[in-house]
Amino acid sequence: MSTTQQILDHRRVQTAVIGHKNSDHPVILPMDAHELDLWRQAHPAYSYWCGHQLGGCGGELSDRRYTEKVCHFAHHPSAPVCHRTANGDSSADHLFIKRGMRRLLSKQNLRGDVQIRDLGTGPGDAVDVHLPHTSRIIRFQLNHCDYPAWRRHDDALRPQGAGGVDWVFKTDGPATRELLDRDAYFLRVRLETVGGERRVHIGTEARDHSVIWTPLGDCTLTSTGLSTPRAETIRTSRPRLKLPSFPLAGGLVFRPADECEALKDTLFAAPDRRLITADVRPIDSPVVRAALSLPADGDPPSADHVYGAPDSTRMLVLEDGQGWVVEVNRYRRLNAGEAELTGLWTPPRGAPPSPVTAEPDPAPVMPAHSTGKARFLTHADMVMELRTALAGFARLGVATTWEDLAYRLGITASQLSDAERRDLLVDVDSPLSDYLPVRSALVLDGDGPLPYLGEILQRLGVPYAKSSTRLRQWAAVERERAYAAFGQPSRAMEPRLDLTPARPVPENLVKKAFSGSTALLTRRDDPRVSELLTALRRLKRHPVQAVRQQINTAVHGASVWLGQQPTGGKPEWIKAAGQSRDHHIRVLEQALIAHRTSTPTSSAPAAQRKQKKGQNSSLRKLQDEFLARFEAQQNAAKAQPRTSVPPQLSSAPHNTTPRPLDHLTRELIRVAAQGQTISMAELEDSGITPAGLRKWLARIDRGLTADTPMLSALVTTQAGGPVPFFRAVLTQLGLAVPQTDEALMVIWHREQERAHAAYANHPRELPPRLVPLVG
Repeated sequence: MSTTQQILDHRRVQTAVIGHKNSDHPVILPMDAHELDLWRQAHPAYSYWCGHQLGGCGGELSDRRYTEKVCHFAHHPSAPVCHRTANGDSSADHLFIKRGMRRLLSKQNLRGDVQIRDLGTGPGDAVDVHLPHTSRIIRFQLNHCDYPAWRRHDDALRPQGAGGVDWVFKTDGPATRELLDRDAYFLRVRLETVGGERRVHIGTEARDHSVIWTPLGDCTLTSTGLSTPRAETIRTSRPRLKLPSFPLAGGLVFRPADECEALKDTLFAAPDRRLITADVRPIDSPVVRAALSLPADGDPPSADHVYGAPDSTRMLVLEDGQGWVVEVNRYRRLNAGEAELTGLWTPPRGAPPSPVTAEPDPAPVMPAHSTGKARFLTHADMVMELRTALAGFARLGVATTWEDLAYRLGITASQLSDAERRDLLVDVDSPLSDYLPVRSALVLDGDGPLPYLGEILQRLGVPYAKSSTRLRQWAAVERERAYAAFGQPSRAMEPRLDLTPARPVPENLVKKAFSGSTALLTRRDDPRVSELLTALRRLKRHPVQAVRQQINTAVHGASVWLGQQPTGGKPEWIKAAGQSRDHHIRVLEQALIAHRTSTPTSSAPAAQRKQKKGQNSSLRKLQDEFLARFEAQQNAAKAQPRTSVPPQLSSAPHNTTPRPLDHLTRELIRVAAQGQTISMAELEDSGITPAGLRKWLARIDRGLTADTPMLSALVTTQAGGPVPFFRAVLTQLGLAVPQTDEALMVIWHREQERAHAAYANHPRELPPRLVPLVG
């Protein structure tokens, strides 16, 4: 069997079709072993296929049951090479939507034709539903579609559906903004995995970017197409003029005419709109007298003031060309300085000069889709727009860039300097609150936070932000807080990451935290250390000074550790007294190797390289012995009897180790070798439950020798701190538990340093363990 086939046989294929290769009956394999057992019992006769309607090869699949990782489908060893690119639980969404629409048609006793469409990237690009009773087409657009492509598809579908086309989108884009502006809402689709199903939900997003989700089975098919309760509410509460219209780029300013009265006897009248006459000036255009269609809710605008409509303005025209009116959906009153600049208002004679604006007014900015037409947006307007846009991105669970935000503002990103961007984001997040996420963290520069995020946070009052080396991690946590706060539904936010720098550890901090426990410095009697020490003392004086110094240091350190020699108050010997048995054995052995291999001749550099290689090999034995021990536990047939030896000093295998433990052990060693940490969330994503993680971390460290670092210290919370049960892990290992959180953090960081040193590609000397055994 080829290498390619072997890889294919072990891919995680989560979706398949049931019955045959051309089936459109999709299924998702339950990921949990227990759920898979129940599924097999309920459906013993099912056969699974890598179906053509999934973009697959048509080969038969088998279900694979695992307890240590996600259960999944796999190709048979003799299967042909498969070029299917989408294997996850969302790869069959088009088939689940097809099934859901068929059920909805059946529920309402309606005829309809449901077809999946390949628009160039695969059969899951779109789903079309033809409704003969309404002459409409519903298009579920599942892949990304830019505006020109959407317009081409819309034009192509309209001849087929004389009653119109309803669009339901899986992702946001220019087309959704067009529909939102035109209809005051648009429809979204999302699917949630429940057992072997993907449940279809239809979301109705309004102009305030809020979304209400409705199960597809609770939607209706009417003469207007696919409808949800919220869509019906928007349609009835905001009837729109069925007139041709087009947007006005750049917005406008207007002042109601003195004789302003509502216009009623006109084809532009609507129950929820107010028609007035006003002097209107589109940006960079002459003033004209025109009719405006304004929202009816709220007080009418006054002829004594000038108003600005920065966006959401459209020109409505009669089809016979006999009339037009400007539709304005949002506007605000300008202050005296802004009004005077428009030419529509002059301050009374004798009045003091009007300030240009109550706040610094940005220069007119240009919309990205226009040439030469400026759009007046004050600083306050931009702050409001940015707050809304960033909340919308957070609701979707995604970050954004200044280019996307500028598009939302109707400008180009180059029109805003870094200083203006900083000022905007500071006001977006002012005032700082622990109960609200900092939305500025959602704006990325490449794959990381903005380079001036630290300055923004400093101005908001986040301590140590400007100089912190953990700003990238802080921003990642804050993005998760934003996704939680603005998600649909929202969920509790985790605490904000503290950027307070680690302070120098006060002298004897850890030792004081262990009051009442076994002293760190004791007299010891160890045969192996004594044997090596005696061998080194019998050696003749070495001619090479560096080797001589290495031997003297090893001898002196081991003597202090054994209690044969006082520390004399020197820091290096106090440190040696607190280091482990394995450390001193390793140092003594390296000194012996150096004595035997080093000579004062010109070959000394080669000998030193050989010595260094031997040192690395000695250190690397820790990792090899560690893995070998767990492999032995993997194959152990019987549990070993308990002994009175402290668990972390015993190298004997314990009870048979479950397979997930071996997987977790190797993952933590990999993380340590990279000098990194791994979060609980990442481990949970790989199928490890929180309860299992707590149990397995203690079992991993229980099999280590006294000097081997605690791999459990490499696991962090999402906020970057120790796991909540780290104290419990220390207790289960027979180690003393510190009385203060400060001491616990020192111990935790030290064990991380030790793990990174022990399992590095070029192992380094381990710093001493700070936590003693319980006395």
